[in-house]
Amino acid sequence: MKEFVISDRQAGQRLDKYLAKVLDRAPKSFLYKMMRKKNIVLNDKKADGREVLQKNDTVRIYFSDETFAKFSSGGTGTERDAMKNKSVDRTNPQIIFENEDFLFVDKPAGVLSQKAKDTDDSINEWAIRYLLRSGQLKEEELADFRPSIGNRLDRNTSGLITVGKTVSGLQQLGVWFHDHTAKKYYRCIVAGEIRTEDDLDGYLIKDEKTNQVRITEKEETGAQRISLSFRPVANYAGYTDLEILLKTGRTHQIRAQMAQMGNPILGDPKYGDRKRNSVWKEKTGLSRQLLHAYRLELPDGRIMEAPLPDDYRSVTESLQDMD
Repeated sequence: MKEFVISDRQAGQRLDKYLAKVLDRAPKSFLYKMMRKKNIVLNDKKADGREVLQKNDTVRIYFSDETFAKFSSGGTGTERDAMKNKSVDRTNPQIIFENEDFLFVDKPAGVLSQKAKDTDDSINEWAIRYLLRSGQLKEEELADFRPSIGNRLDRNTSGLITVGKTVSGLQQLGVWFHDHTAKKYYRCIVAGEIRTEDDLDGYLIKDEKTNQVRITEKEETGAQRISLSFRPVANYAGYTDLEILLKTGRTHQIRAQMAQMGNPILGDPKYGDRKRNSVWKEKTGLSRQLLHAYRLELPDGRIMEAPLPDDYRSVTESLQDMD
């Protein structure tokens, strides 16, 4: 028999979802059958899997050690050991805010939000390492709950990214971002002088093969509705420091919409102006799109901000010298 006592971090999820993580090699039909036969019980009572787990609930699984091992990949492993014991952590984001449910961090440019393959590192893996090292997360808890990011940024976009440390934290982040009640503000430097505030709407179509998007004014098959607002923060000779309120979060949306408007983001290798990018790379070493997720306004009134990174400030200083 195996006994599991639900912690704060694990509370808030359905029993069947929890069991699917603990017994990750078992078919769902098998889990429901075991609950019907009372081989899996919640607080010593028969359960159907729809129950929402609360702190200090007890889940008992009446399997032999051999049967449990057959259906569970275990709560530890080489991947988690590597995450915990990694001697040099090059991801190194700055923590902006932390409480029992959330981490808000400033992601450096060049770091993935989530890994694309097993050998990748990302903010997600960094967060787990941080929680393990600080004692906020136990290795065995990874068997049934994995802290995860709430929003994504492109690898070479810097700025605010959120991490749910608990089930309830992840659920709350999901609501905020799905319902767009959390306001996401970005800063970018674009080609051209923009003098007025405005809204920008349209449709976005993604090419999965090339991982590029195109913008159209009319709806087409497979197109997604997109919207943002922008206002100039500062104007320079031939450039604008722009604040953008992202109303819909689509792949490469800001980068593609600004390029479509005729004001590509400086340094953008996919949608930008190659000649301008080459000039600024030689001048300041800029090697990525100068896009920074700098401000997040939460529905509860809290405001999170990530300072402009060094490469952003270097370019603005050069622009000021040119004026």
